[in-house]
Amino acid sequence: MGANSSSISELPENEYLKKLSGAEPISENDPFWNQLLSFSFTTPTNSADLKLLEEATISVCKSLVEKNPRTGNLGSLIKVFLSRTKELKISAECQNHLFIWQAHNALFIICCLLKVFISRMSEEELQLHLTYEEKAGPGSYGAECEDLIEELLCCLIQLIVEIPLLDITYSISLEAVTTLIVFLSCQLFHKEILRESIIHRYLMRGRCLPYTSRLVKTLLYNFIRQERSPPPGTHVFQQQTDGGGLLYGIASGVATGLWTVFTLGGVGSKASPQLEQCSPLASQSLLLLLVLANLTDAPDMPNPYRQAIMSFKNTQDNTAFSSSNPHAFQINFNSLYTALCEQQKSDQATLLLYMLLHQNSNVRTYVLARTDIENLVLPILEILYHVEERNSHHVYMALIILLILTEDDGFNRSIHEVILKNITWYAERVLTEISLGSLLILVVIRTIQYNMTRTRDKYLHTNCLAALANMSAQFRSLHQYAAQRIISLFSLLSKKHNKVLEQATQSLRGSLGSSDSPCPDYAQDLNVIEEVIRMMLEIINSCLTNSLHHNPNLVYALLYKRDLFEQFRTHPSFQDIMQNIDLVISFFSSRLEQAGAELSVERVLEIIKQGAVALPKDRLRKFPELKFKYVEEEQPEEFFIPYVWSLVYNSAVALYWNPHDIQLFTMDSG
Repeated sequence: MGANSSSISELPENEYLKKLSGAEPISENDPFWNQLLSFSFTTPTNSADLKLLEEATISVCKSLVEKNPRTGNLGSLIKVFLSRTKELKISAECQNHLFIWQAHNALFIICCLLKVFISRMSEEELQLHLTYEEKAGPGSYGAECEDLIEELLCCLIQLIVEIPLLDITYSISLEAVTTLIVFLSCQLFHKEILRESIIHRYLMRGRCLPYTSRLVKTLLYNFIRQERSPPPGTHVFQQQTDGGGLLYGIASGVATGLWTVFTLGGVGSKASPQLEQCSPLASQSLLLLLVLANLTDAPDMPNPYRQAIMSFKNTQDNTAFSSSNPHAFQINFNSLYTALCEQQKSDQATLLLYMLLHQNSNVRTYVLARTDIENLVLPILEILYHVEERNSHHVYMALIILLILTEDDGFNRSIHEVILKNITWYAERVLTEISLGSLLILVVIRTIQYNMTRTRDKYLHTNCLAALANMSAQFRSLHQYAAQRIISLFSLLSKKHNKVLEQATQSLRGSLGSSDSPCPDYAQDLNVIEEVIRMMLEIINSCLTNSLHHNPNLVYALLYKRDLFEQFRTHPSFQDIMQNIDLVISFFSSRLEQAGAELSVERVLEIIKQGAVALPKDRLRKFPELKFKYVEEEQPEEFFIPYVWSLVYNSAVALYWNPHDIQLFTMDSG
């Protein structure tokens, strides 16, 4: 890329860019625009070239910022683009490559310039740069600006929802999505969450508002379809043998020499591995959808994009739409479900799944009714299993998805009926055959143990235990390894409890002898660990009282490690919950003693199964059912908006921002 990189660095010296950012106003009808927009290139995707492009654009923008208030050339460029988009749909239908090519190039330049402008000035200043008109009267200053910004935003939305997605329109559709992200990127340069924004206002009301549901639907379908980028060159104007008229003559006269610095490999060059493996349009559309869905509500109206996401229905659902939500629409849930199952390796797909399960009851009902739920749950479990390799936000989202799913009793029953073969990514033990329910328990327990030894995040602990608690009454035919891990986790907690208790005792003795040294807060540590132990005892108790006869392996593991529970029998925090566990241990221990010594594992399990039938159910004390429901914290935008923008910063196709300019989050949180 060396030669290409140096070519990008020559952009500030390009005569057409110099004229655009110069002191001379250029009218919308000037032939200059045809010359400026006649270049062929493959958009750079690696960070080194994108950084060089950014630096070159900044150099052009410095001059443009200084002179544009007098020339209005940025506004003229936008108007040239707006005039050309009016014919885009017909151009696509007629396969008019040249027209689409030049419209794309105009939008590409606008996007590059806007990105730098937005990163370096307020929205109010940007407005002022788009107010100039050559013969504007004193009273018209400021009036044209709003219309021009709104017109461009509206035009971009129309382009996304109305232009058919073909090989020749792929690049301009992608550029339109990218430009909308750039328009919204002002949030990156503010530490505080933006609650009042000119761009937000235009997108949430006025001319853009009627397109809300169509935009959300199109972005979702872009994600669902995962259309690959067409081979390089298919979207670029190809030389025709029949001449092609005056415009073609102008274009062909300049395309070969004046903008060749921008070819970056040009037609026929190999796409980057990133673009070969995925769909740039699907990826960018999903990011835009997440940004729009997480815009804050206006003081006088809720976010319409979130309303659309909360209310869309399946194409097979014939019930009437609610009149209270004008943004509802229908989409193919089967296609959406398939895409969600296939794309869970990315943070943004997991975040979309979370949003849909949490906010859209139609999607949640559909997902829970699927008979192939393992296709969705297994990728989520894999995220949790590889917790060391994932960022904490991705792990949280995966865990909350499990918590939402476990709120449903039907889900908790059905996962024990799905039998899986050979889970290759589970490395601790060979699992040739295991139920989805037992695997879920194993992965959640592993996450708790990882958290105890590494991150010690109380939020993670709480949600893991809540998911196990929700499932506990429906535990069925637990795999022997899952049963062992439940008791092993309790063993680990017990050891930790004893260690903290010992430290607290020693610390107390030491503090009695010395009044100077501050005493560590072991009481708080002890309180936290006792809460977790209590929760684990409640989970075991819930399984024993509701489905003892279905889980001989858990009873076996309980009996094998019965000594563990001895210390908690008389503990005031656990006495009540220990009654049932103590009764079960005593009852089955007695039956095993009667059967004699030297019993095989098979014989012990047989005695447990017989005993489970014989144990009178009324001897087990009933406790309130364990049920936990996920509730979003107050002001969720404080978490989600920085998270979404960190995904845009790290994952957006062909977008680069200088990390030193970012205010919304620190680089290690992205």
